[in-house]
Amino acid sequence: MHKLAEEVSVSLAKELQNILKYWSTNSIDEVNGGFVGERDHYNNLIPNASKGIILNSRILWSFSAASNHLKTDSYKILCERSYNYLKTYFNDKNSGGVFWELDAEGNPINTRKQVYAQAFMIYALSEYYMFSKNKEPLNWAIELYELVEKYAKDYIFKGYIEAFNIDWSPIADMRLSDKDENEAKTMNTHLHVLEAYTNLYKVYKNESLKNNLEDLINLFLTKFLNSNNNLNLFFDEQWNLKSSVISFGHDIETAWLLIEAAKVIEDEKLITETERVAVLIADVFIENGVDIDGGVMNDYEPKNGRLDGDKHWWPQAEALVGLRYAYNITKDEKYLIISTKILNFIQTKIIDKTNGEWFWRVNKEGKLYTSDYKIGMWKAPYHTSRACIVLNK
Repeated sequence: MHKLAEEVSVSLAKELQNILKYWSTNSIDEVNGGFVGERDHYNNLIPNASKGIILNSRILWSFSAASNHLKTDSYKILCERSYNYLKTYFNDKNSGGVFWELDAEGNPINTRKQVYAQAFMIYALSEYYMFSKNKEPLNWAIELYELVEKYAKDYIFKGYIEAFNIDWSPIADMRLSDKDENEAKTMNTHLHVLEAYTNLYKVYKNESLKNNLEDLINLFLTKFLNSNNNLNLFFDEQWNLKSSVISFGHDIETAWLLIEAAKVIEDEKLITETERVAVLIADVFIENGVDIDGGVMNDYEPKNGRLDGDKHWWPQAEALVGLRYAYNITKDEKYLIISTKILNFIQTKIIDKTNGEWFWRVNKEGKLYTSDYKIGMWKAPYHTSRACIVLNK
């Protein structure tokens, strides 16, 4: 291994232990069961915070993936705690699928069916099955996969519709969050369906699943990827483009997840094509998304030249992975040099050396935002632990 690559990997192996320690000791809900809904920037527990499916499914994935990677039973109880809470409280036993949000006591308060959330459950359950060898989570993952295919798949124009009501009927407001456009098809949801199906296929060698994965890869290559080697984010049902915003973190995350999907279905032609594309994406990403201090910026709107120079925690983690893939394909040292700069930025600006975990974000000048939470609906150990695991495989 190249010396620079080794330095990043060794550093991240240590950081994985820090991340797991933080989440093992700070996320347990001793009052209501499961995991806490929120801790603020200063690590203070927010009492009675609601519990989101994204946080909870990502906790199951992270502890399961760490257990598989480290070949340890140290996190077995946490995996079981997470799985049992999801099964008991988030699982919609009537209409199938998982709820979006519960109150602190586990009662559903937002019952919408976001396809993004179903995808994260498939991703987490597949990983947990690999660890536990318990058929129940695998069967649930397959059931969720079949629900997504039944209700969310667009059999006319291809792709997947963003969201539904509790009973899988059409919903007026499909947005994943307030930051998103209210459109039928989004790059973000498709990316995480691709990621989920990739993980499921490792343990469920189903021919239709394989075909669906192939279709998803091709959708990325033909619909989402644009001529500038950025990913288009929002479309209507018939694939009319509805946004020109570039999300740097999602671009570099897509670069490597596409390769993994092509590899799992063992399609040589698609492996070659996704590797070629990944390098093109990585080059544009370095040119436009990485600031002079090594921090990865948030997004850019080419229509009016608006740059969001805030540096959120998760694009830093995804950049380390995506750039390593670009290096492995090309053996060009420039990707490792940039990775080292990004890692240094993470270590000096993003990691909380007092309370542990990574801060949500700093501004373009590197100043911390103290209004963001440390644990919450959108802040989980997934991007960070995954980067540490993938770069030590």
